[in-house]
Amino acid sequence: MKSLPLLAGLATLALGTLVHADAHSDLPPAVKARQAHMQLYAHNLGVLGGMAQEKIDYDAAAASAAAANLAALAQLDQSSYWPEGTDNASIEGTKALPAIWTDFDGVMTANEGLVEASAAMSDVAGDGLDALKGAMRPLGQACSACHQDYRQRDN
Repeated sequence: MKSLPLLAGLATLALGTLVHADAHSDLPPAVKARQAHMQLYAHNLGVLGGMAQEKIDYDAAAASAAAANLAALAQLDQSSYWPEGTDNASIEGTKALPAIWTDFDGVMTANEGLVEASAAMSDVAGDGLDALKGAMRPLGQACSACHQDYRQRDN
């Protein structure tokens, strides 16, 4: 039964990749894949964040599904998403900073934090709104840890 959320997450990733890839057909496949991956993070975080901020009603099943998706996404091997020359200085349409390639160990450390925080969220997301809210701060911090140093800021 534990594999069902993983399979759902992988299916969502595949669909999201196809939809997003079509919208950015001029980008290299690796960039399309990583952008689709990030869109799936954003979608699932949006569900959890909306509940945590009480902008949408808390739903244990939906929270559990979104958290399981995040945990599955965080564990996928992303190494093929980051070929050299696919940073924002080289390709228009990506927010990946060149620092990713000069400090890939730092990126991997940041990803370990996301793996841990998303697993912790997955463990408690269905246990009530207070439990979900308690797991949101570490999850947000894990996302920010990577975005601060390795993603171009939105203006």
